[in-house]
Amino acid sequence: MNFKLFPLSLTALILISVSCLSYVDSTTDTVRAFSAVETVKPEWQSLANGVDYLHGKINSPRMEFWAARIDLNAPDVSIVINSDAGTVSDFVRSNNLIMGINASPFDENRKNMGLVVSGGSMINNPVSRYDALVFYKNGQAIKAEIVSQADFILTANINNAVGGYHRILDSANPAPRTFREGTVSAQRHPRSAAGISHNGSMLYLLVIDGRRSGSTGATELETALLLHALGSTEGINLDGGGSSTLAIRYRDGTVRAVNTPGGLGRERPVAGCIGINLSTEK
Repeated sequence: MNFKLFPLSLTALILISVSCLSYVDSTTDTVRAFSAVETVKPEWQSLANGVDYLHGKINSPRMEFWAARIDLNAPDVSIVINSDAGTVSDFVRSNNLIMGINASPFDENRKNMGLVVSGGSMINNPVSRYDALVFYKNGQAIKAEIVSQADFILTANINNAVGGYHRILDSANPAPRTFREGTVSAQRHPRSAAGISHNGSMLYLLVIDGRRSGSTGATELETALLLHALGSTEGINLDGGGSSTLAIRYRDGTVRAVNTPGGLGRERPVAGCIGINLSTEK
């Protein structure tokens, strides 16, 4: 299996393992420039059948981001979730994956604060005040949905799920909470987020750097608008701040964060993770 390029935190993760990749490294990673969040028109770089990548910079406000688009029904693509990953890079490296992103928040003991379902088994119970990203399996087809953890019931067709914080994109519109001034929603931080297409067949992963001069972070509203620009109609804010990391396996086989976690570039351990594996079994 050949891997290409490609970021992490004290939370849960989303990871991707892929074969037949078109390598991305420091010499081929094309950075797309945009004047504002509203002007983002993604030009995706194909990494494999069903997996695309984008590295972008926004001029105002200063914002650098990395995103992935995953076709959940592409041949060999499947979701993997783990509840205790170490760092994102550790998880990618130890599971021979290509990509990982932090997801669920955690407490001081690095215990997930919210729902984690892996392979159909409940690993961690829901927390009613938060939302979650749920993956349903119907034969070979996979569909994603964002649900309230308060309403979550584990059924036979749910193969994987991971909790985040709150829904920030609802039916292609920013959720009402994203407009609340003077709250954490309006604060500018490093962000990790996930979005899905209108039919739940496409998954979008997003990390936005913050706490450094070249990227000041994003509000929940800006994160929602960026998810929508990438192609999402629904979106969830994952654990952010110093946990926001997207880790990727590079062309030479090394694994490291593509972004600068916490503004300093030091990854920290996370509680759990979501991932994507390329194999012959879904």
